[in-house]
Amino acid sequence: MSNVTALPKIAWIGLGIMGSPMSENLLKAGYSVTGYTLEQDKLDRLAAAGGTAAGSIAEAVKDADVIITMVPASPHVEAISYGPEGILENAKSGALIIDMSSITPQTSVDLAKNAAEKGLRVLDAPVSGGEAGAIEAVLSIMVGGEKADFDAALPILEALGKTIVLCGPHGSGQTVKAANQLIVAVNIQACAEAVVFLEKSGVDLQAALDVLNGGLAGSTVLTRKKDNFLNRDFKPGFRIDLHHKDMGIVTDAARNVGAALPVGAVVAQLVASLRAQGDGGLDHSALLRAVERLSGSQV
Repeated sequence: MSNVTALPKIAWIGLGIMGSPMSENLLKAGYSVTGYTLEQDKLDRLAAAGGTAAGSIAEAVKDADVIITMVPASPHVEAISYGPEGILENAKSGALIIDMSSITPQTSVDLAKNAAEKGLRVLDAPVSGGEAGAIEAVLSIMVGGEKADFDAALPILEALGKTIVLCGPHGSGQTVKAANQLIVAVNIQACAEAVVFLEKSGVDLQAALDVLNGGLAGSTVLTRKKDNFLNRDFKPGFRIDLHHKDMGIVTDAARNVGAALPVGAVVAQLVASLRAQGDGGLDHSALLRAVERLSGSQV
């Protein structure tokens, strides 16, 4: 038996900005991938990369050993998981579901419980690194679930990311992802404020960001988003709409455990404000637009 045929069969549900390049990285690693998503052009892209396009969730998952889901939010995870056409009713017993969406920790806990009743295993495995990290297969993957399932999934996850950590029981991956989104949003906001301050002061922005990124103010956020700031290029790698959803998750989860997030709460409102002004479809680096509006410098 060749190595390719020995690898588990994978079903992939959700082929968006993140899901498409991630599924393609599994194909490059030699896995068989059958995918389903709502957009025909995304199915065509998967087929062109060597995958198989399915006509439904049920068709995609019926023969899969591992089912990976990457959809926008908790309601989407519930919609694809439950009901007669959903994953739980159509997956074969013993299959492993890896949900890589960013959702509420409670949704992940509930999914694991309901899946166990069907003889299915679940990991919550949200990611950080954005579109570039997905394309380059250098994502940070934070996982919640049983260690045996994590160990079984590790070779697959290693084809998708670079930093892969089991953070605790079901829901723990989502909790760590929520903290990640808090840090990223606050960091982007700080960078955006610095950009406006620097420009209004007449400083060469590129030179300033280069030197800042070489010191303690440097960050992955600044490295990844520097060109967005310089070129005002807000083509979505990670949309404000999704970061708005994530800030709701972290503020709600923090309230439930009694953790105060004073700066996070302010940034959550700034993200919500930007979305309310019609910028929800832009990259989260577009927080710069909100600071410019507040500073009277946006045309």
